[in-house]
Amino acid sequence: MSEQNTTLVHRAITEVWNKGNYDVLSELVAQDIVIHSSTPSEDIHGPEGIKQFYSVLRMAFPDLHFTVEDQIAHGDRVVTRWTARGTHAGEFQGIPPTGKQVTMSGIDIDRIVNGKVVECWPIADDLNVMQQLGVLSAPDQEQPR
Repeated sequence: MSEQNTTLVHRAITEVWNKGNYDVLSELVAQDIVIHSSTPSEDIHGPEGIKQFYSVLRMAFPDLHFTVEDQIAHGDRVVTRWTARGTHAGEFQGIPPTGKQVTMSGIDIDRIVNGKVVECWPIADDLNVMQQLGVLSAPDQEQPR
């Protein structure tokens, strides 16, 4: 079962995140999937919520590509450590396009039930992305004026 679950999550990353193939969502995620945010009001609900979220992300980073670095499965959970790279070519969280290449790392914990992802808990290095875009300075650098 662990191998089937890691294959499922890897396919979701390849098809949905990297290729933008939303047609496979019905095969990969439950209708009531929840992607949990650190702020519950920002949780992503259902396949439509996923499509909306990734469409906005792809508009900001059209060449966005995720690489799976590690996957560990235990029971109904799959932990995936990933790296994403892309060019900031569209507005992102109110930040106009900078043309800068960014690299982000993160870890997702997915829960699988009956062969579909039902929950995901993502953790990503958003602060590092803001520093790469020049919006925030690194702690050892002077603040922008």
